[in-house]
Amino acid sequence: MSLKTRQLVSAGGVIFRIVEDHAEVALCFKRREKIWCLPKGLIEQGETVEESALREVKEETGLKGEIVKKIGQVQYGFYGKGQHYFKTVHFYLLKYYEGSVDNHDSEVDKVEWVPISKALQILAYANEREVLEKAKNLVEHGL
Repeated sequence: MSLKTRQLVSAGGVIFRIVEDHAEVALCFKRREKIWCLPKGLIEQGETVEESALREVKEETGLKGEIVKKIGQVQYGFYGKGQHYFKTVHFYLLKYYEGSVDNHDSEVDKVEWVPISKALQILAYANEREVLEKAKNLVEHGL
């Protein structure tokens, strides 16, 4: 018996700020999986990809940002709850303008501002490290 693959589409972002001439990004920590990751989530009905990215970043980090540029997308497959999934995640670069990491939702256990160089070392997923590397290049080279 072969399982049908379910397609999922999500959006998220790399939200950054400049502090004392260096860039920091907000990362989410999920205690159950013991991972640091970028904020992202499923696109809701009636939402554009960009609206979803802004909403997911705000919900998961407590921070608001404005979209600067699309970074790219990642795709991967996984298995869960007796089902195969194929997921596409669209990532955007967001410039922080207000909010507090203390106001994140319950989907994540902790949110911290982290220098990009450290974030590249602690992100759990290789595809998210690639997204962050592209974001780093955009930020360092004046977008």
